[in-house]
Amino acid sequence: MRSETKCAVWCVFMGWACALQAQEAHWTAEDSTMVSDIHRHILGEGQCVEDLRALCKDIGARLSGSPEADDAILWGARTLREAGAPEVRMQTVMVPHWERSAIEMGWMRVDGGEAEPLPIRALGGSVGTEGALEAEVVVVREFEELDSLGPGGLDGRIAFFNRPMDPLMISAGGAYGGAYQQRSRGAVESAEHGGVAAIVRSLTHAMDTFPHTGAMRYLDTVPKVPAAAISTVDSRRIARLVKAGHDVRVGLNMGCVLHEDKAQANVIAEWTGTEHPDRYIVVGGHLDSWDIGEGAHDDGAGIVHSIEVMRTLVALGYAPRHTIRVVLFINEENGNNGGKTYARIARERSEWHVAAVESDAGGDAPRGWSIDATDDATSAVRAWRESLIDYGIGDLRRGGAGVDIGPLKTEAPAGKRPLMVGLRPNSQRYFDYHHSERDVFENVHPRELKLGAAALTSMVYLLDQLDYDSLDSSTD
Repeated sequence: MRSETKCAVWCVFMGWACALQAQEAHWTAEDSTMVSDIHRHILGEGQCVEDLRALCKDIGARLSGSPEADDAILWGARTLREAGAPEVRMQTVMVPHWERSAIEMGWMRVDGGEAEPLPIRALGGSVGTEGALEAEVVVVREFEELDSLGPGGLDGRIAFFNRPMDPLMISAGGAYGGAYQQRSRGAVESAEHGGVAAIVRSLTHAMDTFPHTGAMRYLDTVPKVPAAAISTVDSRRIARLVKAGHDVRVGLNMGCVLHEDKAQANVIAEWTGTEHPDRYIVVGGHLDSWDIGEGAHDDGAGIVHSIEVMRTLVALGYAPRHTIRVVLFINEENGNNGGKTYARIARERSEWHVAAVESDAGGDAPRGWSIDATDDATSAVRAWRESLIDYGIGDLRRGGAGVDIGPLKTEAPAGKRPLMVGLRPNSQRYFDYHHSERDVFENVHPRELKLGAAALTSMVYLLDQLDYDSLDSSTD
C-alpha cells in the first residue's frame, strides 16, 4: 500500500474513532448509573400497572366532554399528587362533546333477503341517521373511483371504502397512515358524489369481527351524511359478495349527537428546576380515549408512563436542572384542543420549552424514538444510541413525536422550537386493539408497560442533562 494511501486510511480511522469517542462521551458514568437505577426501580417497584388498572376499570372509556373524562381528570390530578409532584394544577380547555348514544344498529341484506345483523361503530363526530336508513352499497378503495362515477354517481347509495392497511409495510403506523384518509374524509367524498352515508373498513391488520372507530370530519360546504366503521371480516364478505354480482344493501340506525362545547382541563404537574427554573421539559400523553373499550393502549399507557416519570425521579431523590412538567392532555382524539391550548398559553407566557416528550403509541415493549428537532438537537439525541441499545430502545429515527406536543413546534414559545421526542414501542399489535372494544387493560403486558415507563423516564432524565444554549433551537 502506498504511503499516502496508508495515511488517508489512518486519518479516516482516527476520525471515526474520535467521533465515536465524542459520541460516547455524552453518556457519562453517572448517566449510566442513573438509567440503570431508573429501570431497576420501575421494574421492581413501579406502580404504572396498578395506575392503568385503576384508570381502565374504575373509570373506563373517557371521551372528551363525557362525565368519565371529568372523573379521569380528577383521578389524574390526585394520582400525580400521590406520586410526589410538588405542584399540580388544572388548565381549562374547551372540548367538543359528541355522544354515540345507545342507538347504534347495523344490518345488511343480500339479494333482497332477510336482514342480517351487521356490527357497526359510528365514527367520532358523525351525525345521526334520524331513524333507519338503508341503501345499496358501492365498494371502492380509492376516492378516484368515485370521481369516475361523476358528481352524483352514487345516486342515493352508500359508499363503502374498503382499502386495507397495507400488509407489505413493515411499519404498522405507516400502514395506518396510508389508509387513514378514507376514515377521515369518507363521509365528505360520499356526500360530494350523491351518497347518503359512508361505511369504512376498520383500520387494523387483524382479521376479526371488531369494528374500530376513530375521528372523521365534515366540510361546511358539503352535506353531512352519517359514517360508520365495520369489521375487517364483514368488509371482506361484503366486498366478495358485490364482486360476485350480488346486490348488497346496508342499513344504519345511529342516534349520535354533537352537543355544545364543554370546559374540561389538562392536568399539569410541575417540578421546578434547580439551575434553569424558567426552561421547561414537558412529558405527557392524552387522558381522553374513544368511548368503546377502556383506552388502555390509547392512551392510558402513555398517561401512566408519564405519571411514573414523576414518581420515579422523586423516589430516586433526583434534582432536575430544568423545570419538568408532566401534562395529561385532554381531547387528543377528536380535536387536540388540549395540546393547542397548552402551546398557545406557553407562547403567551414566553416559556422556553427546551424539550417535549410524548408517549402515545401504546403499552407494548419500547423499541426506540421518533425525533422531531433541528439537525443539531437530533445529533445530540443520536449520540446516546449505543448506550440506549443496551436497553432495547436504540432505534432513533426522525419523524413526528406526538400529536399533543406537536403544537409547541408551530407556536414556538419564546421564539424557539423544542427538541421533541416520541416513544416508539413495537407497533405490530397496537392496531389490533386501537379504537376498538379490545383496547382493555387485559391486553397490556405488565412488564412491557413498565419497560415503556422506564424508557420514558430515562429519556426525560437524559434530556435534562443537555446544554440547550449550545444547541440550535431555531424555528426553521
